[in-house]
Amino acid sequence: MRLIQRLLVAAAAIAVLSGPASAQDSDADKTWTEVRIGTEGAYPPFNFINAAGEVEGFDVDIAKALCAQMKVTCTFVTSDWDGIIPALQNGRFDAIVASMSITPERSEQVLFTNKYYNTPGAIAVPKDSELTEATPQSLAGKTIGAQGGTTHAQAAEAYFPDADVRVYPTAEEYKLDIENGRVDAVTDDIVVLTDWLKSDAGACCKLLTQLPVKEEIYGPGLGIALRKGNDKLKAMFDEAIVAIRENGEYKKVQDKYFDFDVYGE
Repeated sequence: MRLIQRLLVAAAAIAVLSGPASAQDSDADKTWTEVRIGTEGAYPPFNFINAAGEVEGFDVDIAKALCAQMKVTCTFVTSDWDGIIPALQNGRFDAIVASMSITPERSEQVLFTNKYYNTPGAIAVPKDSELTEATPQSLAGKTIGAQGGTTHAQAAEAYFPDADVRVYPTAEEYKLDIENGRVDAVTDDIVVLTDWLKSDAGACCKLLTQLPVKEEIYGPGLGIALRKGNDKLKAMFDEAIVAIRENGEYKKVQDKYFDFDVYGE
């Protein structure tokens, strides 16, 4: 009996250790009929949890449109931002649709589709702030809040080297800190900040300026992340992105959230 138990434990351990690799190895030849989509659920208006406890937003609706175009079933899984890439690699879901910028650092870990939108970063400050511009000199010694593990945090450190850049697990937390006077400014996607500033929670603050768009920081846009080697699913998504741009489905989703073309040039 003990020998059998030991064999079962050993087999379970091997299965755990080989799980992510097996998931990755099987991607290449898989026939996709269902795609599990990972998203954060805490980044409105791109992805958030509604009053009914369901995930929604631009990312979610675009994912649904892409899945419909690919003729596959979509299911959604929420994940904390700082663990979303490991969760993908470990097979918890098959694709990340969560406003993830395509960067060289991330491309070492995941396979990206072509972009599905591209909007710039921006800076917001309290309404009574004395700041009138966002320059290295004006923000020297100031505190800037940003969500950790994002290109916006990286941009703040690159553009404002003498500022104190404070990173937070979620966007909601830096918003609370600027509302309560604990930081001098915050940075994020201009759409995210504008959406927040229109809400009651954002009544504290105002948009200061859009930040320069440098591809070496922000990448060429925001893409869907897949496990390495999953070229078949990448091709499916890339073709579907082109198709929904051409057949009007992309514009239908976009117009639900924005009054401008978020795809970019």
